[in-house]
Amino acid sequence: MSALLFWIGVFLVFYTYLGYGILLFVLVKIKEFFVKPIIYGLPDPLPEVTLFIAAYNEEAIVHEKMANCHTLSYPADKLKIFWITDGSNDRTNELLAEYPEVTVLFSPERKGKTAALNRGIDFVETPIVIYTDANTMLNPEAITEIVRKFSDPKVGCVAGEKRVEIAVEQGATAGEGLYWKYESKLKEWDDRLYSAVGAAGELFSVRTALFEKMPNDTLLDDFILSLRIAQKGYKIAYCKEAYAVEGASLNMKEEEKRKVRIAAGGLQSIWRLRSLLNPFKYGTLSFQYTSHRVLRWTITPLVLFLLFPLNVFLAWTGNIFYLILLILQTIFYVAAYWGYKMEQKHIRNKLLFIPYYFVFMNVNVIRGFFYLKKNKGTGAWEKAKRSNA
Repeated sequence: MSALLFWIGVFLVFYTYLGYGILLFVLVKIKEFFVKPIIYGLPDPLPEVTLFIAAYNEEAIVHEKMANCHTLSYPADKLKIFWITDGSNDRTNELLAEYPEVTVLFSPERKGKTAALNRGIDFVETPIVIYTDANTMLNPEAITEIVRKFSDPKVGCVAGEKRVEIAVEQGATAGEGLYWKYESKLKEWDDRLYSAVGAAGELFSVRTALFEKMPNDTLLDDFILSLRIAQKGYKIAYCKEAYAVEGASLNMKEEEKRKVRIAAGGLQSIWRLRSLLNPFKYGTLSFQYTSHRVLRWTITPLVLFLLFPLNVFLAWTGNIFYLILLILQTIFYVAAYWGYKMEQKHIRNKLLFIPYYFVFMNVNVIRGFFYLKKNKGTGAWEKAKRSNA
């Protein structure tokens, strides 16, 4: 019985982090052998769009963000720029006053990002709204490429690509960049199979008419909003040609804040999107959602850490094979701990950082449960410091 549980656990961990990606790649290749991918064209005339920037105390980045907005290749007369700055008490609003083309929505009370998005949608008059963070910079063609995807009436949401800029001296946070490269590839394959599973708040877009207001304490507004649209039968298209670049977390302590909050938001989202777990109603979307998201945020991290004591028990029976597996697991965790200790001393070693970052991510999923319990009822959080902040 113990051996069976152990191998079920091994399969679950492998499937969650690597197996699903392999299966997804194979399924995409099979599908595209029979069905050619859609070629998107630009609509004529181009629609008006609103670039919606949610900001809280972003005085340090206002001018850089606006300079980036001015590099966007979309026609200026078709592009509305909104900043919603609820709760900001620094010079953000004062600096934005220098840009007459910007509409600033401000309320002195800080209720969190989700509350700001809920309030701000009532002021959007364009058929498409594009969300981005103040501290992320878009490529010049981003708006155009997102609009291109909306030429398909089945697309209700477009997820842009998130890219993490790693400076040489930030080698310790390289795990964040590697993670997002892998995550971006999974999103691309999800889209090519059926639909991307969620969107990242750094850059995503929805048809304004499909925006569904969320409870103000929602932690992952981008994820909930995009999946609600998918539940209505629309597709979440992934657009790697539209990307947002941001700096890596300033250090692992700041990265920990992000991971814990995202994990807490993931647990919250799974409960609020629990109807999506019904494969009889949602079919392929339910399969993708469970494989790509639910397992990572629920059972797999627990199973991962239970494999070690199970392996100890099985090795104790004298089976040489399980003893070898135990030695390999021990080496992995020793490497992870060594990577952790080196990080504390600001010594960077990429070989040791990979196991450290993997363990770090899974530990923070468990911490996310306690974060959610402690911060229940509030959507505001302390933002993590980044290298470009």
